Amino acid sequence: MSDEHTRERLAVAKTYKLAIGGAFPRSESGRVFPVRGADGAFLANAAQASRKDVRDAVAAARGAFGGWSGATAYNRGQVLFRIAEVLEGRRDQFAAELTAATGTAATAAVDAAIDRLVWYAGWTDKITAVLGSANPVAGPYFSFSVPEPTGVVGVLAPTGSPLLGLVSAVAPVIATGCTCVVLAAEDAPLPAITFAEVLATSDVPGGVVNVLTGRVAELAPWLAAHADVNALDLTGASEELRPELERTAAGTVKRVLPVRGTPDWYRDPGLHRLRAVTEIKTVWHPIGT
Repeated sequence: MSDEHTRERLAVAKTYKLAIGGAFPRSESGRVFPVRGADGAFLANAAQASRKDVRDAVAAARGAFGGWSGATAYNRGQVLFRIAEVLEGRRDQFAAELTAATGTAATAAVDAAIDRLVWYAGWTDKITAVLGSANPVAGPYFSFSVPEPTGVVGVLAPTGSPLLGLVSAVAPVIATGCTCVVLAAEDAPLPAITFAEVLATSDVPGGVVNVLTGRVAELAPWLAAHADVNALDLTGASEELRPELERTAAGTVKRVLPVRGTPDWYRDPGLHRLRAVTEIKTVWHPIGT
């Protein structure tokens, strides 16, 4: 065999793009940044999003909100379960990607992320029964309260858990009928974009989940200030950045999801994330003659 056929080939360096509106565009700025693994080795390039990309992602999320929130709870559950199925089929790929990013074996994290999606899929048609109520009133009225999706949610993805933490933050948002714009963990953004590829092949309508990679300190203030974002999950915000984002969010009266210390993503998630992205609507209806 000739030397031409025995030479070691160089792998193509992949550039991970953004996920906006069901498509995978480059940043409008044309910027990219290198992503390195836990050992410092180069893994890939990732698109470095700009504030215009934030605006485009919010517009995509707002455009998708009507259809997604109007879908039946059963249908949303089916879609979430389909995400789990597709993620299961790419289990080895995610395990390898997470291991490269974190430097530790990651199969357990992938399995937990799959199970977390199935868990939230089972909640889509039970949220109203658990969080809603029929209210006792003194008068000829029937009063009941029902949870409704709050709208577009900005999510700062958790650091230190680039897949399980990400899934644990995004799944309750879409389970309730909200849409979201996600700022991927800056130190390990690649699993977030690979997860967006899973979403794109899992019956998730375009715009329901939009994923941006880049400098969180640069992008998060624009997300917090955007008037068309209704809630903000600051789980992935640093202690230094969080107060600024809370003040900025107050300017447009956003709901800011509470941050409860350092989450243990392997624990039972409970219902607090489902409650945090719903609003309770109470209806009074006269009865009798």
